[in-house]
Amino acid sequence: MNKVIEVENLTKDYGDLRAVDGISFEVYRGEIFGFLGPNGAGKTTTIKILTGLFKPTAGTCKVSGMDVSREPMKVRKQIGLVFQTSSLDEKLTGRENLSFHSRLYNVPRDLEKDRIEDLSERVGLSDRLDERTENYSGGMKRRLELIRGLIHHPKVLFLDEPTLGLDPQTRNHIWDYIQELKKEEDLSIFLTTHYMDEVELAERTAVIDKGKIIALDTIEALKDELGGDLVFLETEDNEKSRRSLEKNFDLKVEKVDSKLKLTVDKGEEWIPKLTKAISEDIKSINLHEPTMDDVFLHLTGKEIRNQGSNDDFTNSGGGMHGHA
Repeated sequence: MNKVIEVENLTKDYGDLRAVDGISFEVYRGEIFGFLGPNGAGKTTTIKILTGLFKPTAGTCKVSGMDVSREPMKVRKQIGLVFQTSSLDEKLTGRENLSFHSRLYNVPRDLEKDRIEDLSERVGLSDRLDERTENYSGGMKRRLELIRGLIHHPKVLFLDEPTLGLDPQTRNHIWDYIQELKKEEDLSIFLTTHYMDEVELAERTAVIDKGKIIALDTIEALKDELGGDLVFLETEDNEKSRRSLEKNFDLKVEKVDSKLKLTVDKGEEWIPKLTKAISEDIKSINLHEPTMDDVFLHLTGKEIRNQGSNDDFTNSGGGMHGHA
């Protein structure tokens, strides 16, 4: 498979603070690559190094075969960016924002017009392009930023929390557009997000914590590392039930609040066995298939949903848009 991003031993220090600690990974052409981590993990710092906005302390990174540190301007022509914070000029119309950006990338004027019309049609903004963006909803601004990030035909699109602050329905619509554009444009996407349903869209995901990548695999493989399905059980005498289950099935049974937790393969097949083996009255029994929330908690000891939106030791504000 063709590699569009190659990172080797990448390190970034801020004084005595090491934000990124010797990470290595690859992103392949045409894939969505998830980058998941809690606040301060190093996500946004990594993106800014990959896009030529920050210099690394050590290590190398290449985009489309070009060294980002040595050829940042060439790399920027190959990439599109959508950061957490909007950087649209709200006094300009949508069309004016797009036209300004396309000229930064020397898109020929005749191609610029066709490109704007084509992309805006695909994301449902054609009829609003000549309105000032200050009148746009949050979802409309995100769609305009997607167009802007793609106007110059990039090979890699960096999405840093692309749907942050949007309602669930609008988030779903934005992702419908992203997936359609990915297919039509033959894009590779580098995604950071703290929404677990968005991580599920990635072919592979790296989990970064305290500047280090602590896991990197497909979603299915990461879930499999948890060892199976989770069964939560509550009986009239949990302690007695725990001893019975451990004796009869050689299972490790954990106490979680008022319930017993078991990790088993094919949980739906285990429930009848468990109910037969326990003589105590069962108050409740629940089957829970592993989610990325469970994976994240297992790997980092933290719950991603408790994390805020800002990352790293830097602000990932949209003022960087104009550079890439």
